[in-house]
Amino acid sequence: MPRANLLKGRVSIPGQIYHLTICTTDRTPWFLDFRCARIVVQGMRQIHDSHFLNSLAWVIMPDHLHWLMQLEEQKTLAELVRLFKGGTARELNRYLNRQGAIWQRGYYDHALRREEDIKQVARYIVANPLRAGLVQCIEEYSHWDAIWL
Repeated sequence: MPRANLLKGRVSIPGQIYHLTICTTDRTPWFLDFRCARIVVQGMRQIHDSHFLNSLAWVIMPDHLHWLMQLEEQKTLAELVRLFKGGTARELNRYLNRQGAIWQRGYYDHALRREEDIKQVARYIVANPLRAGLVQCIEEYSHWDAIWL
């Protein structure tokens, strides 16, 4: 999908819960490397700890991540994604001793509607490694979390 189509109708509403999907450039599986995945986890925690958003659930797949979060008032969704992608790209490039893009330019966001079951969306997100055949049970996968544990 062209990047311009991703931007159509995008709004940032404080208090709104969003499901984000952010992919690596060319779907490169950087996060098969345990340390690369943990750099991404650290970047997500830094954004959360800055009180710009509340992380509800997330999973890091080999070439993308899913993040269920609730937006706070200080920053827009676009600003938060830019902060996250920029910071993690710098750290990943430093660790990998390389230069260049880590993340695709755009990202997908879905604002949850009132009738959507937040816990069901979180279960769907966390179950991604199972559906992808990466593990037989979610406890075997180390790159996920949810507040309902």
